[in-house]
Amino acid sequence: MKIVIIGAGNVGTNLHHALELKGIKADLVHAREFMNSQLDDQAVNNTAVNIIIYTVADNALEDVVAKVHAPKALHIHTSGTMPIDVFGDDKPHAGVLYFFQSFSKSHLIDDWSGIPCFYEGRDIDDVSAIYSLAQCLTNRIYEADRHDRERLHIAGVFANNYTNLMYRMAAEVLKDTHIPFEALLPLIDQTAAKVHSMSPKEAQTGPAVRGDGEVILHHSEILNQMDDREFFASDLEYVYINMAHIILNAQKPQEEQVSISEILGKALEESNGTEQNRPTLARRRRRRL
Repeated sequence: MKIVIIGAGNVGTNLHHALELKGIKADLVHAREFMNSQLDDQAVNNTAVNIIIYTVADNALEDVVAKVHAPKALHIHTSGTMPIDVFGDDKPHAGVLYFFQSFSKSHLIDDWSGIPCFYEGRDIDDVSAIYSLAQCLTNRIYEADRHDRERLHIAGVFANNYTNLMYRMAAEVLKDTHIPFEALLPLIDQTAAKVHSMSPKEAQTGPAVRGDGEVILHHSEILNQMDDREFFASDLEYVYINMAHIILNAQKPQEEQVSISEILGKALEESNGTEQNRPTLARRRRRRL
């Protein structure tokens, strides 16, 4: 079986590495060289090629696919959002093989057995071939159409990309202290471990869950004054306040949910019993609109 992987980025490089470790020979082709005709087309457009796996960016996938002419091959893309229909009628055998993992060329993954894999095929034969390929790498294999993959991709952005942004922001908050980011690692690890045994909703803690508006307001004031950082002070405050708002409202029935300005306004009144700081709060609300 001859396999060609088009795209030598994070996913393609890791997939090529994983297949090689399993004794499965695969040719890794740089998409840019292929598109610029710096590579002999026979490396891809060859009747001997059985499977072509596209591991290129979503915005480049259609152009790369259009340049490939191998009607007898099984064409597979690895995108969580692109449809199977990106492969036209000239590619009757097609499908999707979406590995739900964050990949990096600098940290190649040797063991893929725990990586969830989601597949889709154009017909029963394509499904069977894609499933067999996935089995070479992992035991966690699930069928998923475009609708399910799109939702999964969005969930992954929240759970991985945005969570990592929170780590970056936390590191920025600690920048002018004597406390290293490593001091947060036990807390991060414990929180991640919790969701293996309870729901994320049950695992939620912090001042927002407690409805502690005074603490939220105090933190907001501190964040608003942080300058000379990777992030704007107003962005740090914006994220903190709005995340607190979402958590607060998520604890209540929809008819009881309130705006963040109401929450902070009440906290301000309780903290100093005066209206003198209201203009400052109002200016911040306007800046977020």
